Amino acid sequence: MSFFGGGSSQPAATPTTQTSFVREAPGIESRKLELMDIARQVAQNPINLPDIQVAPLSALEQQGITASGTTGVGAPTLQQGIAQITGAAAPIGSADIAQYLNPYQQYVTGEIARQGQMMQNQLGAQAVGSGAFGGGREGVQQAELQARTLEAMGRAQQQGFGTALGAAQRQQQVGLAAGQQLGALGAQQQQMAQQDINQLFGAGGVQRQLAQAALDAQRQSTLQQQYEPYQRAEFLANLYAAGPKSQSGITMGTAPTTSPLAQAVGTGIGAFTAYQGIQQNQ
Repeated sequence: MSFFGGGSSQPAATPTTQTSFVREAPGIESRKLELMDIARQVAQNPINLPDIQVAPLSALEQQGITASGTTGVGAPTLQQGIAQITGAAAPIGSADIAQYLNPYQQYVTGEIARQGQMMQNQLGAQAVGSGAFGGGREGVQQAELQARTLEAMGRAQQQGFGTALGAAQRQQQVGLAAGQQLGALGAQQQQMAQQDINQLFGAGGVQRQLAQAALDAQRQSTLQQQYEPYQRAEFLANLYAAGPKSQSGITMGTAPTTSPLAQAVGTGIGAFTAYQGIQQNQ
């Protein structure tokens, strides 16, 4: 006789569960935690980054800028040369020639006139002595003598005028050449001033570069000092990363078991079956 109407069924067993905890060795783990504390303290302190500084213009560069503001250094000399050329290029006038006339020219012409007059007096005296005074021959001689006298005076004056004109022309050429030289000197003065400015900028630029290099080096040194704690923390991190890797583990596990209810049912069924067997054998 069965009280359960057809056999028993076993409930499914619970699967095995295993949990593993893997940790660093206690000593190593404490050191790494200490490193994390150090890194946190370092990171919590803000860094005052130094400003990027630019070196100002050097004293020589300032002088170059001041000199650059002074324009037209050679302008006065150039203008003087232009005025000289303009004056020398003007047509030669009588006043220009007169200043070169021989001041003794009048004495030359006066002496020619005096000698001509003396010769005329001699002709008159000879004509009186010969009884031909007032005659046609005397008149011709007097006219010829006067013509020669005037011709000599004209040649003397022409020679003096030519000499004065040549002197005026030479002076004109000298004035033109002097004006050209003054113009060249003015341009040279301007060029030399520009060369001085370039030299000031060049030397001043070297000074400014050295000052900028000093500022950059100072900033770099400040940055290195401020980041030195980070470098030490990184050194420790690298050291711990390359250090021993000892680990410890704890494993917890559960095996599949039958529930107490299933065990009780199974026991009851077994006892009932045994009881039926005893009854049938009697």
